[in-house]
Amino acid sequence: MPVARPDPAPRTYPAAVSLHRRADGGPAVAAETASIADVESWLLTDALGEEDVLPFFEQLCWRLVAAGLPLDRASLHVGTLHPQLFGFAWNWNRVDGLCDEVRVAEAALADDAYRRNPLFHVIEKGEAFRGRTGEAAPRFPLMAELARQGYVEYAALPLRAGGAYHNAATVATKRPGGFPEAQFGDLTRLLRLAALHVERHIALRIAANVLDTYLGAAAGGRVLRGSIKRGAGEPIRAIIWASDLRGFTDLADRLDGPDMIALLNGYFECLAGAVLAHDGEVLKFIGDGLLAVFPYSAFADEKAVAAAALAAAQGALEAIERVNEDPRAFADIPGWRPLRTGIALHDGEVFFGNVGAPERLDFTVIGRAVNAASRVEALSKTLGRSIVVTEPVMRLLDRPLESLGEHELRGLAAPISIYGVP
Repeated sequence: MPVARPDPAPRTYPAAVSLHRRADGGPAVAAETASIADVESWLLTDALGEEDVLPFFEQLCWRLVAAGLPLDRASLHVGTLHPQLFGFAWNWNRVDGLCDEVRVAEAALADDAYRRNPLFHVIEKGEAFRGRTGEAAPRFPLMAELARQGYVEYAALPLRAGGAYHNAATVATKRPGGFPEAQFGDLTRLLRLAALHVERHIALRIAANVLDTYLGAAAGGRVLRGSIKRGAGEPIRAIIWASDLRGFTDLADRLDGPDMIALLNGYFECLAGAVLAHDGEVLKFIGDGLLAVFPYSAFADEKAVAAAALAAAQGALEAIERVNEDPRAFADIPGWRPLRTGIALHDGEVFFGNVGAPERLDFTVIGRAVNAASRVEALSKTLGRSIVVTEPVMRLLDRPLESLGEHELRGLAAPISIYGVP
């Protein structure tokens, strides 16, 4: 049994800030750097090959140290376009030699610690800040904390290179007397060069965020890697999930637009959350319907795919039931209970790629298996079952299912055997 290792540098973050990952390249990344000119040359050449902000920023910090700058603490802060996050930050410290990447939720903007931090004025207004920790301690709690840790001077600088966000960098030193003016000038000049890299990385991250949010991680990744031509894609084998909200027409007739949207969001959160939690890929919301896939290539074997798909379906039902039983759920929307759904799982080969007009494409799955899954989902209402699976899926499951008979479905050449979960 593996032994849990203690955190080599425990750091605490506010509730709205979560540690995403940590790097520990150490001073070796800058072993060949010996001057400010070397750092500048690296920023204009080899740094262009870095595809990730975390190793880029970690290398930059160590190279600045190797160039003789008295840098003991540094951070990088960027805004992004994301449905749940305000932005990202990277925190480097010379003492422990580690660099953290953290995610900053929107809730952080309302936190008192943020609004009383020098960073607030930099990010919100683009105003630079530089001060001695002891002198600025009465105004900013952060400065008092830095003074207790032995830091003498702290600066927060805007990093603007034409983007729409107020990105920022902070630097701090424990050197008696703070940053020498000449070295602080070198530091700010190099950070302005680094800002160009930051803008490039953030533009790519925003593109990835948008694509992942609207297309899903697998489809978004393919599009970002250049799969953007009509017809570009590949045949894949997958278990297809097709689901539908029961009583949607009646709800849409009775509820006004904002209430219906709020209800659909809660409903889809239950279903999509379960699909993603079991490594499925949500492809499309179609009115009250959801289309998802569990690609065989993403799992160890066939049985694992089927088990994950069925576990996701059962997890979705459990999540919906928790919403139905919660007296606080949608308290201002009358007559919405209970939410019910029908989920069909079918196995088959589909085309996963770009379909549409040259000027307007959609990255989705098409094929007979998708059509069959949709027809089976419609049948689940007649059968009175929340989850139905076809025979190819049933054969991969290590649990007994109840036979619901053979059924002829519109558009399918042969009858199909349907099974229900007891």
